[in-house]
Amino acid sequence: MSATSRSRRSLRVGFEGANGVMLDARLDLPDLPPRYYALFAHCFTCSKDSKAAAYVSRALTEHGFGVLRFDFTGLGGSGGDFGNSGFSGNLADLRAAARWLADNHGPVSLMVGHSLGGAATLAVAGETDGCRAVATIGAPFDPSHVE
Repeated sequence: MSATSRSRRSLRVGFEGANGVMLDARLDLPDLPPRYYALFAHCFTCSKDSKAAAYVSRALTEHGFGVLRFDFTGLGGSGGDFGNSGFSGNLADLRAAARWLADNHGPVSLMVGHSLGGAATLAVAGETDGCRAVATIGAPFDPSHVE
């Protein structure tokens, strides 16, 4: 079976975020056991269900990755108040997502971030056990304009 012919499944999951609120997530898995796990962080006001998140996740699962994509506090299906979360809240949510994935499935090998999610992955990847690679899509070098 070629990498592009693999099918996948998407599980709805949730976990406690940094501020104690429940964060809504999807765990996309290939049919075969995942070789690695990736964590996807979406853009500032996007959600785990944005086209970018879905397309990147699909491509990674076709190559044997399990991918966790989640909504930051106050966005999409997640609880909490987006207006009170800020960039530091996004970092804390990303750390919580990495811990949940490692505790329940396997360590994060790859972190992928879109836009501000890319800046967040750059900030958190170095402290994430097992993370061996980071990919960003249109990420700002300095996220101070949104703090």
